[in-house]
Amino acid sequence: MTTVAIVGGGTMGADIAVAFARARCVTHVVETDPGRRDALGDWLPRELAGAPGPLPVVHAALDALPWGAIDVTVECVPEALALKRGVFAAIERLARPDALLTSNSSSFPISAIAEGLATARRMFGLHFFMPARLVPLVEVVCGPASDVALAGTLVRLMRDSGKVPVLVRRDLPGFLANRLQHALCREAFALIDAGIATPEDVDAAVRFGFGFRYLAAGPMLQRDHAGLEIHCAAAATIYPTLDGSREPARVLREHVERGELGMKTGRGFYAWTPEAIAAERARYEALLRAALDLLGPDTRSG
Repeated sequence: MTTVAIVGGGTMGADIAVAFARARCVTHVVETDPGRRDALGDWLPRELAGAPGPLPVVHAALDALPWGAIDVTVECVPEALALKRGVFAAIERLARPDALLTSNSSSFPISAIAEGLATARRMFGLHFFMPARLVPLVEVVCGPASDVALAGTLVRLMRDSGKVPVLVRRDLPGFLANRLQHALCREAFALIDAGIATPEDVDAAVRFGFGFRYLAAGPMLQRDHAGLEIHCAAAATIYPTLDGSREPARVLREHVERGELGMKTGRGFYAWTPEAIAAERARYEALLRAALDLLGPDTRSG
């Protein structure tokens, strides 16, 4: 049995705590905000109703954790580098010498967070995807000082916890999955900027075309299905015409400049009322749960 500490009980931290608790890990959450602690005290029992194993224990401060029992720490504080470095400096003082120390940051490489710390060898990115309690993928990201053998231990822990881990051997910006996502979105935004497709048609092309197939096979396996010579010939024609912009696309910048940030502001590429947001989130999670049911054997094999 593994004992895990989640530092930060926001949306991601709470979801990650649920994922570990469902895997029967002894789970602790540190959340300094009293209101958020109260909310976690209500939400966690509801979300974990019927799940085996103990409920996560919520603490008000790092010093309150049973550090002698903690095997893995997952930092989930807000995306501010100085804040994260301060948290890890405190964890370095408190954690066992053999504990694995990880960050869920999607913005900062673990090498930047670990700079100047004696624990850099056992520090890793451990990047979950929203909603973390449902999405199987977890990226285990190595910095230059990270011990690859310990990364293998973390990969096995994630697999034993029911997740699908991928090992990213160098902490490039965006790691693995977000680099792939942004490559797709750069081309999608360019097509919208050029008037070739609408946001709605881009979404439909992905969801009901190659994205639909990706549930069954990733891009490498899909190309083996179709024939590599076909894709090689297509690449020779398409690659020279793909967008290579080094700046965010015009359509994306203009939405941000107008304060149209998506659901949080009531408008992005789509218009959002509170009722529409609730309905969309319910639809989205229902489809993710259905996908998990379909992918069950694949997620278990990792």
